[in-house]
Amino acid sequence: MLKQSILIALAIAIAVGGGAASVGMVLNSQEGIGAVSVGPWTAFPDIGTPEADPYSKARVARDGVLALGRAEGLSFVADRDSAGVTLKSECNYRIEGSLPVARFWTLYATDRAHIALKSGIRRDATLHSLEVLRQPDNSIRVAVGTRPEPGNWLSVTGVGAMNLVLTFYDTPIASSTGLSGIEMPRIVRVQCNA
Repeated sequence: MLKQSILIALAIAIAVGGGAASVGMVLNSQEGIGAVSVGPWTAFPDIGTPEADPYSKARVARDGVLALGRAEGLSFVADRDSAGVTLKSECNYRIEGSLPVARFWTLYATDRAHIALKSGIRRDATLHSLEVLRQPDNSIRVAVGTRPEPGNWLSVTGVGAMNLVLTFYDTPIASSTGLSGIEMPRIVRVQCNA
């Protein structure tokens, strides 16, 4: 009788623990149900809509973020560079290329817990479309790292894995048909101090 009770308790512990671990893995992954990937960037277009899947709703609840509706905008997150290597805050990167059409966009860095990284100096750790310098072909080139760079520079500090978040507001790509054929900028590792 005691042996059977112990086996039942063990089976319940394995089921609950395994279920919680698998849900945690899905929620921390940038791939999966409802995800749309363009190069290193991943978005969940249905996250702020009634059609959102249960995992998207759980991400919003866990992170405490205000999800954008389809008519409001779309956020893309990159946790790897264009070569597929994990982004690290101690490394320097260059974000270059064209952006989709949007009325306004922002770019900032977060840690893996989705908390915005602090800037190492008295400078905002966010770039936005109204302050960025553009190339002659209207593309952008942004340096990401700890050391100041000429032109567009996103200052980050710390050590460890990071994400880059690029959010487009009032954009046609947020519609269900707008995601086909869009072009997103590349993320190129320049140097790593680790």
